[in-house]
Amino acid sequence: MSLTETVRFALRGVAANKLRSALTMLGILIGVAAVILLVAVGNGSAQAVNDRIEALGTNTLTVTGTNRGGSGGGLTLEVADALADPVLAPDVRSVSPLATTSTILTFEGADHEVPQFVGTRPSWFAASNSPLASGTAFSADDEAQGRRVVVLGRTVADELFAGVDPVGRQVTAGGALFTVVGVLAAKSSTGFQDANDTAIAPLRAVREVLTGYGSLSSILVEAGDPARVSAAQGQISTVLAQRLPTSASGGTPYRIQNAAQLLQTQSETADTFTVLLGAVAAISLLVGGIGITNIMLVTVTERTREIGIRKALGARRRTVLTQFLVEATLLSLLGGALGVAAALIGARFTIVGVHPVIVPSSVGLALGVSVAIGLFFGGLPAARAARLRPIDALRYE
Repeated sequence: MSLTETVRFALRGVAANKLRSALTMLGILIGVAAVILLVAVGNGSAQAVNDRIEALGTNTLTVTGTNRGGSGGGLTLEVADALADPVLAPDVRSVSPLATTSTILTFEGADHEVPQFVGTRPSWFAASNSPLASGTAFSADDEAQGRRVVVLGRTVADELFAGVDPVGRQVTAGGALFTVVGVLAAKSSTGFQDANDTAIAPLRAVREVLTGYGSLSSILVEAGDPARVSAAQGQISTVLAQRLPTSASGGTPYRIQNAAQLLQTQSETADTFTVLLGAVAAISLLVGGIGITNIMLVTVTERTREIGIRKALGARRRTVLTQFLVEATLLSLLGGALGVAAALIGARFTIVGVHPVIVPSSVGLALGVSVAIGLFFGGLPAARAARLRPIDALRYE
């Protein structure tokens, strides 16, 4: 029997019981779609985080305190100003101290809780790569005078000023009125945190109204050249070592995060996370393979007399084996193809706040594995059919 005839017989066998074949393909479809979509979600989440880190700039350093209120006194405005010393830190371009808190903004009866209400200096906008979509940023004079002006993130502006231009209007924060002078351009966000749900105001005003004059939340430092980030980090460490003494155990009351190193760490973590998601989804493919085994075993049992007749008429063992292997492979291939189509459609939608990004290799791998599963799990039923003796098969009731 030629290969064409074998495939034709296999297709006839698949079509003989449409419901059973459809249920088998459904298991493979779910498995393949789950693998592709979960890997796409992991990849999309990683890409969103990477975009945010890269948008921040790989020439930035973030100093955070680890001993607030302790013997080191935490990060202070004096420490931040010392980091901008052109003699001690010549590779530092700008220093932006940050006092961060959460608060509720209200406007004409509407209110919105802002998780990141940031008090800082005008240099923050350039250092954090945060351009404005409308209005203007506050000035150094606004910060020095403690004027209560604020720049809103896109989410905050949409929540409080639906269909209204917020620039020039006043919002209430901590019982004080802040005038909106600008709106930040939209940024990409992860599924866990909205980068646009923020508000930026002069440091002095935020400390007067909301946070008080305690330790700073962090200090954003911009290096003059991406190639000099490591040099700037060393200079910052030297200044901080002079200003913030180490604890009795030898630990430093501060931590310096390098954006470039953070990006590398995030990429490595994202790769591990994506592989883990793919491995979890692969379990459903295994379940689909077991389903193929069960279906093909039932099929062999139901078609025992047919197998006996074919072997009595001269069909070789290899021909019968090939036919059932082709049937199992067709089921997995068709289910896999439908799974790929379902995944491509599903990737058009946002899943758990993340826009999936399809990885081409995952599509090929999932489809290839589905075919391999058909061959592997269809092998046992096919071998059983091929081993049947014609006389025993013809007697089977």
